[in-house]
Amino acid sequence: MSTQVSSNLLAAEPPAVQSTRRKSVFAEAYDPEADDDDEGATAIFPKTDEQRARLIESVKNVLLFRSLEKEQMNQVLDAMFERKVQPGDFIIRQGDDGDNFYVIESGIYKVYINDKHISTYTHTGLFGELALLYNMPRAATVQAETVGLLWAMDRQTFRRILLKSAFKKRKMYEELLNSVPMLKALQNYERMNLADALVTKTYENGERIIKQGDAADGMYFIEEGTVSVRMDQDNDEIEISQLGKGQYFGELALVTHRPRAASVYATGGVVKLAFLDVRAFERLLGPCMDIMKRNIDDYESQLVKIFGSKNNITDTR
Repeated sequence: MSTQVSSNLLAAEPPAVQSTRRKSVFAEAYDPEADDDDEGATAIFPKTDEQRARLIESVKNVLLFRSLEKEQMNQVLDAMFERKVQPGDFIIRQGDDGDNFYVIESGIYKVYINDKHISTYTHTGLFGELALLYNMPRAATVQAETVGLLWAMDRQTFRRILLKSAFKKRKMYEELLNSVPMLKALQNYERMNLADALVTKTYENGERIIKQGDAADGMYFIEEGTVSVRMDQDNDEIEISQLGKGQYFGELALVTHRPRAASVYATGGVVKLAFLDVRAFERLLGPCMDIMKRNIDDYESQLVKIFGSKNNITDTR
């Protein structure tokens, strides 16, 4: 959803300016491809250890931040500033340009569209991101119902950290996704959406990535390294196959809605994977579903050669 700042956020800013200021904001588009300065200045607001701990707790479930690396997350924490609100304060107003993104630490906030109450935030949530991400006016008004505390980040810092991170991540995954034959069934924009949904995970040599019998929570694309796919057989684990860069695993448990039928381990050093959770899988990989279902037969044939049986081998990965 979207947002705008009230007159008491910046004490030096008179309320009368609110509806007319910064109308040039939409001309200030940020181009992450043109920004090659990784050390670019971002705002830093000093915090006590207690404030930083509260902020970390407030942002821990913000999806926008989940793919940020540790250094970028520290930039986010440094750049956010505390704002205390009173009952009746307007945090943002529909139609205004977007100045800040907000994460709620405490308080109750009502959301209005065209003066109609549509929802309420109670001591948790975030708002204001859409106006900043897409250079659009605030889509709703948010008003404090109670005393509360918000964490805010200004528009330029928000766009620089998050949009540049998303751009670098998309470029990083572009080559990987283009090398996966199954994904040829996707349109280019669908592959870009897929890249945005991926989360990098790293595993040490010998570390188990998925365990046979567990519920499936997503699938994996291999960015770097190799993995060993193994199945339990006669109180031992038998290696079914080894997979390397550009290959993937874990998808068939999602297709068949069955527990994992094999375990997968990192081998040959550190392994870097791109993880796609089950909800994103169902939303983004519909066009590839027939291909993945056909793969089941290929996996079964491979296992018959190894075990001489089709018992309990349908969901290989």
